[in-house]
Amino acid sequence: MSNRAIQNTLAVFKREFLAYFNSPVFYVIVVIFLLATNGFTFFFSRLLDSDDVSLATRFFVWHPWIYTVLAPAVGMRLWSEEHRLGTIELLMTMPVSPWQAILGKFFAASVIWLIALALTFPIVGTVAYLGDPDSGPIISGYVASYLYAMTCLAVTSAISAFTRSQVVCFIISVAFCLVIALIGDPGLTQTVVNAVPNGMEGVVQFISFFSFMDHFFEMTKGIFVLRDVLYFVSVIVVALLVTDLGLRSKRA
Repeated sequence: MSNRAIQNTLAVFKREFLAYFNSPVFYVIVVIFLLATNGFTFFFSRLLDSDDVSLATRFFVWHPWIYTVLAPAVGMRLWSEEHRLGTIELLMTMPVSPWQAILGKFFAASVIWLIALALTFPIVGTVAYLGDPDSGPIISGYVASYLYAMTCLAVTSAISAFTRSQVVCFIISVAFCLVIALIGDPGLTQTVVNAVPNGMEGVVQFISFFSFMDHFFEMTKGIFVLRDVLYFVSVIVVALLVTDLGLRSKRA
């Protein structure tokens, strides 16, 4: 990437990043995220009432469900708002390529989640005070959590590129992220395996491999498996490619 391309990408990033702070969306989303993570961790998982201070089963376990709703809430404005206001044409006539705009917007939204995750560190401090947790699962858990958030954002970006309505984008994105999460649920997978004809079990297991959940929980165990990291990165890349396709179809 040339210096000019990097400057254009950073310009879009700065524009989008500052736009989040100039609207109540950022503050509302972050507050809801912190309330949800703390509420689920301390009240539903009852972290303080248990001898088990594993963050994998009492903190990170809730993140996929939170991201399923909140990540689309952050990402639904990425392109839908540009379409609705008619500024997409203006953006595309500027000396900025579609990919520079896509990356700038995506990274701006991703940093929002990086900030939100950083604000949950007091929970780690609480766990460290209560016991002596292994740092490995904590680090891998945060990496898995951030990758999951970025994946949901990328999916929302792709859907946002095809619709003018933020509400429609939000509903479709939540539904898509929920389905992709649920297809890897062990109980649901086993139920489907028991219901399908003989010989179809392998197909069901193959489909379940594409679930966000399966790869997420493997990483929260403290083991970095390249396959799981590549899975999330691949989904992000494919979703951004679809975003580019959507933007080009609007320009055609």
